[in-house]
Amino acid sequence: MDQDSRTPDQPPTRPPVSLADRVKSPRTLVSFALAGALIFFIFRNLDLDLSEIAGNIADGNPFWIAIAFAAYYGAFPLRSWRWRVLMRNAGIYDGNPRVPYRVRDLSEIFVLSWFANCLVPAKLGDAYRGYLMRERAGVSFASTLGTIVAERFIDVMALVILMVTSALIVFHGDVPGDVQAPLAGGGALVVIGVIGLAFAARYPWLLRRVVPDRFVEPFDRLQGGVIQSFSRNGWAPVTGATAVIWASEGLRVYCVAAAFGVGLSGPESLFVALLASLLTVIPLTPAGLGVVESGTIIALKLLDVSDTDAATIAIVDRVVAYWSVIVVGSILSIVVRRR
Repeated sequence: MDQDSRTPDQPPTRPPVSLADRVKSPRTLVSFALAGALIFFIFRNLDLDLSEIAGNIADGNPFWIAIAFAAYYGAFPLRSWRWRVLMRNAGIYDGNPRVPYRVRDLSEIFVLSWFANCLVPAKLGDAYRGYLMRERAGVSFASTLGTIVAERFIDVMALVILMVTSALIVFHGDVPGDVQAPLAGGGALVVIGVIGLAFAARYPWLLRRVVPDRFVEPFDRLQGGVIQSFSRNGWAPVTGATAVIWASEGLRVYCVAAAFGVGLSGPESLFVALLASLLTVIPLTPAGLGVVESGTIIALKLLDVSDTDAATIAIVDRVVAYWSVIVVGSILSIVVRRR
């Protein structure tokens, strides 16, 4: 039976993404090895003194680091609220009282999906989020995934716009060549996304022709979830929430830098945070592990931050935005299983 042909009261018996199997798969193990190699390369290339970095971390101001954690995890309820707006636009809440409506419940699903993203490459945590909604409320996996695709497109579009703006401010219009490539890549993603959305909305019948018959119904639900998420009635709150979410990313980097006596400006903090987030799109490693650390160090060096301070900030920022998610997600997954 196709997953989306089930009735709402028949959640799937097994997830589309088995975390245990994925973590132990050769592909995931290779991705972690690649991440380790990237981190080793950047540290060796910069000739960094690990003992000096460790001392730097030990001397960090815990107050600023605590604020960084608060800024990061404080964005989860807002991300969940925004997702709820998109799901409401897509009609997922229509006539289904089982769908989690409280931000607290959706935040739990969000954290678990990000936990999955930190363990496996290729953003498979997004599929896991769709599965969790299907398991808990019998919602169509394809429709829910459509809202997640819409959410990701909104984030990438906002990320690129804000990153270009902050880069122009930080570098006074003369953007370095090292930054131009990721900016161009992000811009290409936005253009491709806009064209794809417009085509899907205008010519869905053409896409159906290349979809196998057994997948036509799930495809229609996926396409409907994406397109209907962009309701005009819900656009203003989604835009406002997106702006605050990305501002919190910049605040996190600002606080981590401040913990080690590095004074970044608002635009500089936002630029570093956005570059790190853009690099997580690369599906080679879980949540961009290795790629993000390298990119963060390079970005900070472009802002005249010393090698040691840049490495310190990159490491601690990833403790906040990556390693802590694994800890929190592990605990939460155990709690959920014991309910």
